[in-house]
Amino acid sequence: MEAIVRPKRWKILLAFAIIYLVWGSTFLAIRVGVREVPPFLFAGMRFFTAGIVLYAWMRAKGTASPTRREWLAASLLAVLIFVLDYGLLFWAEKRVPSGIAAVMMATIPVFTALAEIIFLRTQKLTFRLGLALLTGICGVAVLVRHSEGFGEAAIDSSGAAALVVAAVSWSVAAILTRKLSLPQSKVMSSGAQMLAGGILLTITSAMLSEFRGFDVRTVSLGAWLALIYLILAGSIVAFTAYVWLIHHESPTKVGTYAYVNPVVAVMIGYFLGGEPLGVRTIAGTLLVLVSVVVITTAPKKVESGASGTAAEPQLPLRETEIERT
Repeated sequence: MEAIVRPKRWKILLAFAIIYLVWGSTFLAIRVGVREVPPFLFAGMRFFTAGIVLYAWMRAKGTASPTRREWLAASLLAVLIFVLDYGLLFWAEKRVPSGIAAVMMATIPVFTALAEIIFLRTQKLTFRLGLALLTGICGVAVLVRHSEGFGEAAIDSSGAAALVVAAVSWSVAAILTRKLSLPQSKVMSSGAQMLAGGILLTITSAMLSEFRGFDVRTVSLGAWLALIYLILAGSIVAFTAYVWLIHHESPTKVGTYAYVNPVVAVMIGYFLGGEPLGVRTIAGTLLVLVSVVVITTAPKKVESGASGTAAEPQLPLRETEIERT
């Protein structure tokens, strides 16, 4: 047998740095863009372009195009992940600081765990898990608290509600993706979902009359650079680094981005975006992260017909799609 060649350490570190920093910084880039471009249109531009690039890249490499059934599955997930999750995230960032939005979206494992306990029965409600769920809910409550006693302005209630719906939508997609037929290639699956998502987001934008009164000539260079950054760095470069990493490191190690990204987003929002960083944000972030760490490392209940070992903890892939591992 041929010996497995271990990648050089600097390549591993670079890949981790990319998924930590780039995915964490995309929340501020979103906030910069939606100040000038309607949110659903801005999201549509991002994911349609990224989807076309990934799809064309994989077709050029000889990967088969998704079947009709796979396109239907990708489109269904696109509604949940891109229209409801990302669309509402982009919309909410017109009203909520990017750091707060990132932490709110980190609660996805909380809602996924609740669904697994109540509906799928693949997770057993233990005292440890129940305490983690309660901690995560308390973290969200702290973040959206209207009292200004923490020294920070109240969070917009509509924006906070949109982020909760977005997180729930992603958790529903996480459940459905286990039952749907998707392309075997992770990159092709992502490209198909982003492409479908970009089209659906643009249609949604038109239905919401976002084109009315929007003049592309008034968009500043900063907003265009934010869009380019989201497409190239957030949706292509970082995802490529992620795919490469999961072939060389354990899913548990790679999944640590779910804990690091919110912290990076909060710090970048504070230092580069001028967003407030007070006791409320710090306390809410810590509560949510503790909850996420406990939930995502909790062993799953073994399903019938499965092997005798617990399933690997599943973590949300924020910048692309949820893939079966």
